[in-house]
Amino acid sequence: MNALTRNERALLDTATRVNFTLNGQAVTAQNGETLLQAAQREGVEIPHLCYKDGLEPAGNCRACVVEVAGERVLAPSCCRHPVEGMVVTTNSERAEKAQRLVLELLQSDMPEAAHTRHNELDQWSAKLNVGKPRFAPRAAVAPDLSHPAIAVNLDACIQCTRCLRACRDEQVNDVIGLAFRGSEAAIVFDMQDPMGASTCVACGECVQACPTGALMPARDVAMNVPDKQVESVCPYCGVGCQLTYNVKDNKILYVEGRDGPANHARLCVKGRYGFDYAQHPQRLTKPLIRREGVPKHGDFVMDPDHVMDVFREATWDEALALAAGKLRDIRDTHGKKALAGFGSAKGSNEEAYLFQKLVRTGFGSNNVDHCTRLCHASSVAALLEGIGSGAVSNPVMDVGQAEVAIIIGANPSVNHPVAASWIKNAVKNGTKLIVADPRRSDLARHAHRFLQFKPDTDVAMLNAMMNVIVTEGLVDEGFIADRTTGYEELKRNVEQFTPEAMAPICGIDAETLRYVARLYATSKASIILWGMGVSQHIHGTDNVRCLIALSLMTGQIGRPGTGLHPLRGQNNVQGASDAGLIPMMYPDYGRVDDPANQARFEALWNTKLDSTPGLTVVEIIHAIDRGEIRGMYIMGENPAMSDPDAEHAREALAALDHLVVQDIFLTETAYLADVILPASAFPEKTGTFTNTDRAVQLGRQALDPPGDARQDLWIIQQMARGMGLNWNYGDVSEVFDEMRRAMPSIAGITWERLQREHAVVYPCREEGDAGEPVIFVEDFPTKTGKARFVPADIIPAAEQPDAEYPVILITGRQLEHWHTGSMTRRAGVLDAIEPDPTVLVHPLDLAELGVEPGGLVTLESRRGTVTLYARADAGTPRGAVFVPFCYYEAAINKLTNAALDPFGKIPEFKFCAIRMRAGGEAPEQSSYGGGQILGLAAAIAP
Repeated sequence: MNALTRNERALLDTATRVNFTLNGQAVTAQNGETLLQAAQREGVEIPHLCYKDGLEPAGNCRACVVEVAGERVLAPSCCRHPVEGMVVTTNSERAEKAQRLVLELLQSDMPEAAHTRHNELDQWSAKLNVGKPRFAPRAAVAPDLSHPAIAVNLDACIQCTRCLRACRDEQVNDVIGLAFRGSEAAIVFDMQDPMGASTCVACGECVQACPTGALMPARDVAMNVPDKQVESVCPYCGVGCQLTYNVKDNKILYVEGRDGPANHARLCVKGRYGFDYAQHPQRLTKPLIRREGVPKHGDFVMDPDHVMDVFREATWDEALALAAGKLRDIRDTHGKKALAGFGSAKGSNEEAYLFQKLVRTGFGSNNVDHCTRLCHASSVAALLEGIGSGAVSNPVMDVGQAEVAIIIGANPSVNHPVAASWIKNAVKNGTKLIVADPRRSDLARHAHRFLQFKPDTDVAMLNAMMNVIVTEGLVDEGFIADRTTGYEELKRNVEQFTPEAMAPICGIDAETLRYVARLYATSKASIILWGMGVSQHIHGTDNVRCLIALSLMTGQIGRPGTGLHPLRGQNNVQGASDAGLIPMMYPDYGRVDDPANQARFEALWNTKLDSTPGLTVVEIIHAIDRGEIRGMYIMGENPAMSDPDAEHAREALAALDHLVVQDIFLTETAYLADVILPASAFPEKTGTFTNTDRAVQLGRQALDPPGDARQDLWIIQQMARGMGLNWNYGDVSEVFDEMRRAMPSIAGITWERLQREHAVVYPCREEGDAGEPVIFVEDFPTKTGKARFVPADIIPAAEQPDAEYPVILITGRQLEHWHTGSMTRRAGVLDAIEPDPTVLVHPLDLAELGVEPGGLVTLESRRGTVTLYARADAGTPRGAVFVPFCYYEAAINKLTNAALDPFGKIPEFKFCAIRMRAGGEAPEQSSYGGGQILGLAAAIAP
């Protein structure tokens, strides 16, 4: 359903307001309110247990009954709506007697020892003076402690079904059910499985919903009393969920979801349970310097004794003098372009801004990049080319206003779980979901149509859809004429891409291609969301050009429920890109080779700048081979794991004259460093972060860094001073204020406003502006104000399967782990759930190989070999395998191809040729250890 206008909503609200009497007072109920909601707004307390804001009312506990004049029975206020003139009493003798009786009956079934300090039944019983129950207790129920994250204590279950509704209606994971009847009724997980053996994804929504402690964080964490609560944001994916850290003795006890614009209190397994990496014993706490004569090599070893054979501890003065001094010497001896820097999408906007400013003004070149080069560089290239902006047009939440939503090359249930929950909610409310991907993901079961196209055939499929839209006259001619250029060229290009011609290429039958094209073009609002399955190809830019063209030719952009949304992978990859952490753009995407942009930043920074675009991530690795790059400064990135052809990347990093790494752990990249600078983890810093919706949000410091570890902003400033820059930022807010002056898109966002509102969407050009969640409403930010069609032809992957290497390798992320695993694999719960490297193989391919699930499989490409444990996955197409890239003991990027998209300069992670054989040497046991989960429990015991 399309969004109502403000006037329409006001008229609807007025028409549906109801006047009634509540405890003798005249009250007006707002649109759609229940009696309970109206009472809460008026400050009248009514006991309730099965009701929770955000969940569909169930009315099954009857603790909230009230008396309605003229009615024989008491009414459950949580699911009863007022009518005009109704007289309601919440505190009559009859109502309160019934409320107390319900609470007493429920209390009789409670265990003697509470499982949580937040027992709502106890709290309501105390308020209504309910004493010790007079009724016999039920038979004891044994606890289920089989899950590393969630303890199941059904002895405390009152069958309010809040957990069920949270799982079924909010997260739409459909794990929890209510089985059997009468006194035998019970909450179950899947088919009465133990929680640990169920399909539970540990989002913890059921835990957050449970009122009694029947479902709680494992190891009695909820019984701890925090010293303080700190409001912040999640450090993981680009959704940008807001959360609250509960802290005691400088340790995070547990995390709760907060009502932020992107999550409305929802979290996923990483956001809720992936926090204790900050307290991991492997944290870097002192600067380290490589010992004289110790050679560099890429065979990563985590053993602490071995580490201290390679590095020695140093003071900050010594480490900084060596780190900056040698970089300065290289610059002065070999020239400004002999240095390069990799910044971090995990850091704050302020850190990204200062890092790129350091490289440009201290190193003297534009050789600065970060992980966007490895995820959405091709998306940004196509978006800047076609519509003049690299950011999303509409927020994820707009799927709820779309009639049709296309998700292509993305697996939000794994990579953006909270966003996936909004998508599933939209489907329940009528949105037609089209999922297009070579792999069948969880969202496919919710799809109106699932297009399992052949890997590497995106352009063929999308051009076929455009052919249908053009030939059947489904284009928006007015939009094309008024707001675009280049349509005639595109129209000619797609003539040859008929559905009948493309069907055998992409593997989707012609009639399905026609149906989906018509559906998208003719709906009142259609939105496209995509991920790295689209972007990580040598034709990634062409893939996105096709998506842009689909949107433009149908006018499906510039309105709520429409538009283009590349789902950003890391928590601040959008903000880091906005802040200029890319080699060809200043902050706010002004090209470095544009004289006007160069003059503006030279004036702002009071220096002379280089006008030549710098090298990208993979280009820098090749430049090291050629002897052109001799020194590097890497902050919070791990190219030794994340770069394609990882062995080559490690050899290049080891060949540098000088490598400085700033991080919180001894990563595979830090192992190759000459100087390691111990930095601050996400909960140890304050700064702004920009999510995939363009919302600038404030993350607040909750912990102090351990040992001699320092704030990243402080380290960057010290490095800048060592390079000869006179920087003196006293507070992070001062950096943000300079960013506002450098970036017109956020000029209207003040630090004070962020502290007050927690999130502001850009563009926000003037102070007081509300921000613009939906952009491109009237024009596009190009020189002409018009968007541009760019045709695309079929370009095959750089490396095709053949007789020697017949299998296709696809890489990506998995739900429990993130990026290269340096944080999540040191989070106890997450590592306990997924401790070992796996390869997902179609069951028939696995059987043909003669390997049982759980057996060893060796994968080989022309660049490397890894051995992993096999996992049967019917969603992976035959002839292809999928491997997460987060396991250092089976680093899959040793196999991937470094071939680049010519426009976005992004590597082809989603397609390379490999061979597969049974057996191999088992991967070494991870030293990160899910056993840390027990150590943390002991550390925070009450």
